[in-house]
Amino acid sequence: MKRKMIAAAAVLLLTLPAMAAPPVLSGADRPVYTSGAADQVALEITAYNENLGLIKDQRKASLGKGVVELRFADVAAGIDPATVFMRSLTDPSRLSVLEQNYEYDLLNPRRLLDKYVGKEVKLYYKNYYTEREEFVTAKVLSNNDNNPVYQIGDEITFNHPGRIIFPSVPENLISKPTLVWLLDNGMSKVQTIETTYLTSGIGWRADYVFVLDEKDTSAGVTGWVTLDNKSGATYRDAALKLVAGDVHRVRAREIQRDMMFKGRMMEAAAAPQFREEAFFEYHLYTLERQTTLKDNSTKQITLLTAQQVPAHKEFRLYGADHYYRGRYGEPQQKQKVGVFLEIVNSKESGMGMPLPKGVVRVYKHDRDGSLQFTGEDTIDHTPRDEKIKLKLGEAFDVVAERKQTDWRKLASDTYEAAFEISVRNHKREDITVRIVEPVPGDWKVPDASHRWVKTSASQMEFTVPVGKDGETTVTYRVRMRF
Repeated sequence: MKRKMIAAAAVLLLTLPAMAAPPVLSGADRPVYTSGAADQVALEITAYNENLGLIKDQRKASLGKGVVELRFADVAAGIDPATVFMRSLTDPSRLSVLEQNYEYDLLNPRRLLDKYVGKEVKLYYKNYYTEREEFVTAKVLSNNDNNPVYQIGDEITFNHPGRIIFPSVPENLISKPTLVWLLDNGMSKVQTIETTYLTSGIGWRADYVFVLDEKDTSAGVTGWVTLDNKSGATYRDAALKLVAGDVHRVRAREIQRDMMFKGRMMEAAAAPQFREEAFFEYHLYTLERQTTLKDNSTKQITLLTAQQVPAHKEFRLYGADHYYRGRYGEPQQKQKVGVFLEIVNSKESGMGMPLPKGVVRVYKHDRDGSLQFTGEDTIDHTPRDEKIKLKLGEAFDVVAERKQTDWRKLASDTYEAAFEISVRNHKREDITVRIVEPVPGDWKVPDASHRWVKTSASQMEFTVPVGKDGETTVTYRVRMRF
């Protein structure tokens, strides 16, 4: 009968929820409780673009009544102590924080040696005559530049080849970052406490893969979220939210690392896993399942997928402001023609989700069916129904040549210039080239060979067709006052 009671008690203990460990007495004769990741009942991460994470950590705790000390371990090493907020979800009015400390003097070989300067340790070494390990007692005199100096008897030595044995771990060294609270607790029952804090080392970015069709008129789109956790903590089975937008912070921003994108080149991918919503002046993306972020790791999650999104490829030739301010130094100038891709982020096109800023990489299948890289560009935060404009590179088979045919000063503030722009197309199909000319000052065009449009106060554009293996020449004269 007694054995059955003991067994039943053991089963009961195993089924009880994890919570803060039983207390020990501190030097001030008050109970000290510890809480670790095993006590967690809920965990939420909100990651920002600015290498910043908001952590919400809920844990069960059984604390004695009165003034107690709670050591809250398994927090991020990059925590900002000034942002910590702790409360009892069971009864906030009966638990108050009297003091808060953040202990981050972490245990490592160098810090351990530093703490033992002036104290004795054992130095183990192998005796090559007996082939046995022996030891001597030595005093640590210094540990500058992680190169300890020892006193053995009346002699001084360094560069000891063996192991160092320490009698114990100093009280002021800890194995992991810990928040320490001095609490005034008015409850004797088990309660749930929630700790919220900001930490550096958690960042995310969006990466996109566009796969063009054979005619460059549509694309398959896959968006990825790349999460980077360097905060010094692992977050298991956490709810994950992402904030996209330019959040202002008082302190200086940390420089983000340029992470290499490792997404798979897929034309068809899993369904989107994030729910998007407007939040203040930003956008919030909530992962509709729990996930684990390990410390010193990178994780990628599908953000969106869309197929046969209409795309428009365009050839553009850009002029420059200084072309109009004097005579050319050289009579003719060859110019590269840029290749651009434009997609509308709308529901009609199969997309329509507000897109976080990131890198867009564009691919296309060659004649053998192999996927080849065609270029990449960055996009800023893009709301729905806005255009995505990407520069993919420079055209190989489209060549432009510019010549200034005239430049005159008509008055102290009035000038006239004439230009000839030739575009040669060596491709096997007809193309259209958009010529963009930034004209300074107050200007008008008295003569032009092709129809032009004034797109802004300082810009005119020609849209000209160029046949396959053909050439089109645009001429115009512009009068300026500046």
